[in-house]
Amino acid sequence: MLNNVSLGQVEQLAVQLPIQEQLKLLSRLSEQLTETISLPVIVDKEKREREAAAILRACDRAASAFERKTDSAETIRRMRDERCGQLC
Repeated sequence: MLNNVSLGQVEQLAVQLPIQEQLKLLSRLSEQLTETISLPVIVDKEKREREAAAILRACDRAASAFERKTDSAETIRRMRDERCGQLC
């Protein structure tokens, strides 16, 4: 069963420790906090990488659908001629 200990009680105990032990405690707390805070960042990074990979796959599929070579100037001329044929 967990004992409920207040921050004040922990501080009172910590100052009773020798300096070296206080530094060890500080180091351990720092490591625990770093791990706790870093975990969501790692998850977000992995999620972004998966999303980026999915977007790149979609782009590759779209690019492969347009493999034929086109002449843009010819396409524009053809469209203009078709439009002129409808309006003229």
